[in-house]
Amino acid sequence: MITGDLKNKIDKVWETFWTGGITNPLTVIEQFTYLLYIKGLDDNEKKKEMDAELLGIEHEGIFPQDKPQLRWSIFSNMGPDEMFKVLSQEVFPFIKGLGEKGSVYSKFMKDAIFVIPTPSLLARVVAGINGLMQASNTDGKKDTLGDLYEYLLSKLSTAGTNGQFRTPRHIIDMIVKLMKPTPEDIIVDPAAGSAGFLVSAGEYLKENHSDMFLIQGLREHFNQRMFHGFEMDGTMLRIGAMNMMLHGVDNPNIAYRDSLSEQNKDTEQYTLVLANPPFKGSLDYESVSDDLLKITKTKKTELLFLALFIRMLKKGGRTAVIVPDGVLFGSSNAHKSIRKEIVDNHKLETIISMPSGVFKPY
Repeated sequence: MITGDLKNKIDKVWETFWTGGITNPLTVIEQFTYLLYIKGLDDNEKKKEMDAELLGIEHEGIFPQDKPQLRWSIFSNMGPDEMFKVLSQEVFPFIKGLGEKGSVYSKFMKDAIFVIPTPSLLARVVAGINGLMQASNTDGKKDTLGDLYEYLLSKLSTAGTNGQFRTPRHIIDMIVKLMKPTPEDIIVDPAAGSAGFLVSAGEYLKENHSDMFLIQGLREHFNQRMFHGFEMDGTMLRIGAMNMMLHGVDNPNIAYRDSLSEQNKDTEQYTLVLANPPFKGSLDYESVSDDLLKITKTKKTELLFLALFIRMLKKGGRTAVIVPDGVLFGSSNAHKSIRKEIVDNHKLETIISMPSGVFKPY
């Protein structure tokens, strides 16, 4: 949890964006994400350079030798006008180009747009982030960056489009603890948003199965194959990918996908589904995968997602999903058929009713 001096520094950077004219919380977090990513590239490069020097081997870095100004450690010490020019005209095109050949994270930076309007605002934000990093380095906690990002995400206090909103962290953590992820699980959130469920599952494993990281196969599984998240919103994809990176997952399988469409072919691939999918009303039959309609012929997304989870799970797999009350009490044929499918052909363990105010302010 973020407290004290570090919390005050984050709030100050947030206020700097706000007073500088960027008042949409999602835009603030997105610009914050880009800058944290750019700083992270330089920090990682420094570590690799030090390792190479220590081992006496050559290191071919990601930054061109003739363009040192692309590195955070260089441009962050420039004057406001020069820094603004370098970031907007050189650094952002550079990180967008990395997407063709880089990691899952660089892939989502391809569409990065720099919207900080003035050199003075940029200089204050960069100085603020440098102060944040110094404070987090003295915090003593290994995952302070992850906590920092979670605190930023908690500021998303307005509902998004298409029924999207952020699931409160304490509810996510409760669900993950009930489901008890194991080191062998293959976990998916087909409506991942900011990747809160995936992050919480990863943190649960670190706390309860720390020995898995001593076994190469399980460590690789955690970093490469365990986590899968799908999302249709490009901004949330970037935010979710960054959330995973700052919580120490090297290469999560985060991808753009309309999970309910024919585009999603996943069948019996996962052992654990964790989700709070968007319930945005009705879809056209033409836009929904045919095999989902065979389970329940409906246009309602809350019922179609349940059919999807059944199809995606391996035998013996399990799921925890947040649904509106209508799923339990709806009287249409579609509501009845999905309930019958779940009760008759699968194993329904528990239904937990949550009070109406639990998702405020959404």
